Amino acid sequence: MKALVLSGGAGTRLRPFSYSMPKQLIPIVNKPVLEYALENIVDLGVTEIAVIVGDWAPQIAEVLGDGSRFGARITYIHQERPLGLAHCVALARPFLGGDDFVMYLGDNMLPRGISAIAEQFRTRGPDAQVVVSKVPDPRAFGVAELAPDGSVVALAEKPQQPRSDLALIGVYFFTAAIHRAVAAIEPSARGELEITDAIQWLVGHGFDVRAGEYDGYWKDTGQADDVLECNRRLLGELTARIDGEVDATSEIIGPVVVEAGARVVRSRIVGPVVIGAGSVVEDSRIGPDVSIAGDCVLRATQLADSIVMTGASITQVPGLHGSLIGRSARVGPSDHAQAHHRLVVGDHTRVEVAA
Repeated sequence: MKALVLSGGAGTRLRPFSYSMPKQLIPIVNKPVLEYALENIVDLGVTEIAVIVGDWAPQIAEVLGDGSRFGARITYIHQERPLGLAHCVALARPFLGGDDFVMYLGDNMLPRGISAIAEQFRTRGPDAQVVVSKVPDPRAFGVAELAPDGSVVALAEKPQQPRSDLALIGVYFFTAAIHRAVAAIEPSARGELEITDAIQWLVGHGFDVRAGEYDGYWKDTGQADDVLECNRRLLGELTARIDGEVDATSEIIGPVVVEAGARVVRSRIVGPVVIGAGSVVEDSRIGPDVSIAGDCVLRATQLADSIVMTGASITQVPGLHGSLIGRSARVGPSDHAQAHHRLVVGDHTRVEVAA
């Protein structure tokens, strides 16, 4: 089996971050979303991985490299512009050949992994298998309608009157039959080759299409609130570890990770919190539910339920929560700015906040 990871989207819902970095590299507990996807794939024993990239190809390649640190080999395939998930399959056909493959949206978080569903695919041997999860309101998703035996009888994209509560969550298992389907379909009204149309073509032409239900936590990290929710969820599984320096006047409560080279001085840290290597926290109140990346500086600041990315600094800002602070951003005090309690600050940005 091979893998096809899709990382070419524009990420318009995550602006201003997506102006300066791909959404798949947004960190959750100090690790890019895309790395979680690759780890789940390698856990299946899959080592031949193609990554579809767009305008952010150099940045993604810089982070992932050739795949060797994951125990895999990565091939990068460039997509000029987003033309649909099925178009990605067509682009990757020379790489995929006649092999089975898993297709995985690179901005999806499935912390429990997909090994059980992959085993279903290998054991049952259908022509295709979609991964679904029950959702309260399926109208925002692709929806699968199943027969009593678990086979897929119909797919609908964001239906106003869903016929089931089983949403497609961005992971698919395919045999080479999908290439025939992709070649047969036409672009949708929005000008894209839709993977749901290709799967529906398989269903309509008598191929065996199954659904595997994922019953764990999952999240499409396409919006700031989704990123923060996912960060909270994964921080909840944190195991305390102090490898850096914590002075005698500081207080550490609950699960807190202080990476090697980080320093905590005259501060109170309430876990779950992770403080990355080389970061400095002084005279501050941090947590709960905070991820601070490497080489950050936080002084005289109160921060909760937030993500602070590499190289950022926050100084003299009380009561900050529910915030995303971009790489090398500078957040500081001002006597003139309106008071803020929640911020979304892009990379290399300076923001003044009323103290």
